[in-house]
Parts: sequence; structure tokens; C-alpha cells
Amino acid sequence: MPRTVTVGLDGSPESRAAAEWAAREARLRDLALKIVHIWEPVPDPIAQAPLLGSETHQHWTERIPREAADGIRLRHPGVKVTSEHVDGRPSEILVEATRNAELLVLGSRGLSGIGGFMVGSVGLAVVAHAECPVVLVRALELAADEHEMDPAGIPSAATPFRPVVLGLDVESPNEELIEFAFAAAARRGTSLLVVHGWNPPPYYAYGLAADLELHAELTRRETTALTEVLRPWREKHPDVEVTEEPHYGTPGNHLVDASREASLVVVGRRVRRSPFGAHIGPVTHAVLHHSTAPVAVVPHH
Repeated sequence: MPRTVTVGLDGSPESRAAAEWAAREARLRDLALKIVHIWEPVPDPIAQAPLLGSETHQHWTERIPREAADGIRLRHPGVKVTSEHVDGRPSEILVEATRNAELLVLGSRGLSGIGGFMVGSVGLAVVAHAECPVVLVRALELAADEHEMDPAGIPSAATPFRPVVLGLDVESPNEELIEFAFAAAARRGTSLLVVHGWNPPPYYAYGLAADLELHAELTRRETTALTEVLRPWREKHPDVEVTEEPHYGTPGNHLVDASREASLVVVGRRVRRSPFGAHIGPVTHAVLHHSTAPVAVVPHH
């Protein structure tokens, strides 16, 4: 089965923004776009009510997916678009869809201003269990938002892409995560900003504020470690300009700050088999809720 960029669609503004982003990404990757429209069944007595009768069901299960696919074909010529309708629980269907997808794209409600995302329970459940990378796109996200301003200071999709931002832990760097970020930057013809947040070991913490020399030494150590991790990737992707930013403090805060000038933020999710269920991790969780750019979550071992 050919791999696709797959997007979940429910007719909401955030899912429509996700579908547009997914179509642009499909073109960048030279892949087909698959639209998965999900109808969550309601109890029979409610389903037979006048507002949720057979005509409404037909509208949601046939007309909306068809019109969405036709609109994307019109706005994104050259992208092969397929669509399917599935009845069931959205989180279960979308997790299942990740088994045959190169990438899954979902919408997320945006907060006012630069407040970031609101990631609902379905989105979090899918991110936590997905077998492929998942991208969250906020409502009203436009193509121009991922690009630099034009010379007149006007948003434009004709200008170069903003940088891709990668959140990286140098103590446990993962090849799948790093490759995803470099490839995303290469496809966009843009630079890669690698953000590494670090904190001193517990036994250093009490004396750090007063000991500037110690702070400088720890900073040099983290900078060297980051450079060494990225060295082979710079050689593999010589056309991608890389900027390294090791920062003292909470990684999530630094990634959220960097998201304001990014086209895409890339973070990881370690796959853990736990009796208490899957976990996203505090850094990725913070970025999902507060990034102002689309966020790609890459599962890895």
C-alpha cells in the first residue's frame, strides 16, 4: 500500500486548516493526500431526531468529504487526493490510520493572539499512540504564516520559509527525530534551528547562581555536546544551514519562544510500553499547547 499524507477532517475550521497544510506537505513530499472523514455514531433515539436524521447523516458522510476533496484538488493542482468516510471513535480510527501513513495531520483550536494551541483529548490520544509522525495545525493557519514577510512587511507565501525548529536532548539523541527535522528543512529550502535546553545536575544547583565560572563551564560542555551530536547530520545535509542554541532552563519554554519565528517545530515522543498507558512527555506536551507554529511529534524508541 503506498504511503500517504493523511489528514483527519470533521468540518471544523481547525480541521480545514489542517487539510490545507496537509495538501501543501503532500506536494513537498510528492505524495498523495488521503482525507479521513469520521462520523462518531450517536444513540439511535438521538440519530432519529429531526436535526440528526438520515439527511443530516448523508450530508456529513458524503457531501462534506466530497466537497472538501474537490476544493483541495482545485486549490492544490497536481496533488492526488483520495477520501474515505469511517464511522467510529475518532481517536481509534486516526491511530489506526497512522499504520499506513507517512504523516498524520490534525487540527487544533487556536487561542487568541499568540497564545498557541488548545489540544483536545482526541488529539492527545492520537499523538500518544500514533505509529507515524503527527502534525498539529492550529485553526486559521495560513500558508503565508510559515514564510518570511515580503519586503513591504506583508505576509506572503512567495517568500522563503521560516526556519524549522528542532527540540533535541543531547543525552539521548534519536536518529529518526533528527532526520525528520533535517529533511523538513531541506524540503522547504530553509535553515534548521536546533534548541537544546539544559539544567545543571542537582548537586550543582545551589551554587550555580553565584558561581559564574561554573555556569560558563557547564554552558561550554552542553555546547560541545550539541555540536558533536549534529556533526554527522551537517555532513549528511550540507545544504541545510544549522544554528545551534543550547539554553539554560526548561526546554519547553525555549521551544515555545522559538516557535514564533518558525515554519514548523519538531519534537519527539519516546515510545514506552507502560501498564499505565502511553505518555507524551512534559516538553512535548508544553510545546503542543503553546507553540504558535505547526508542531510535528515524531515517535521513536
